[in-house]
Amino acid sequence: MPAGTYSRAILGVYEMTRVELLRDLYVWAYERSSQEYLTITQELAEPNPLRLQWRELIKSTVREVVLHANRDAFGIVPHAVQNKVAEQDQAEVQALIIEELRHIHEGVLARYGLRPSEYQAWVKNKSN
Repeated sequence: MPAGTYSRAILGVYEMTRVELLRDLYVWAYERSSQEYLTITQELAEPNPLRLQWRELIKSTVREVVLHANRDAFGIVPHAVQNKVAEQDQAEVQALIIEELRHIHEGVLARYGLRPSEYQAWVKNKSN
């Protein structure tokens, strides 16, 4: 907002006891805020229902894979999903877990209850 518009609105209230400029300023700010809100909500993606439904399983499986760096991740993931997820959803949940493993970095370790040293050991073992 231009500084002059705000100044005139405030001066109008204090010096002339007129609230019209301040009211117009408020309406303008409200409309702008509403437009920004609509823009932001349109850009947001809908959450994946399977990711929401199985988020605890996804987190625990990612944690298990990282903590057991010497074991094969492609053996841990199907075993974790096999007994808990319905058969028709197993492939998708496994894909979500693998996607999480691909995108894991030091900034999200707390989400999985991991320490940086555990993550570094997993990365080191993965690269070998």
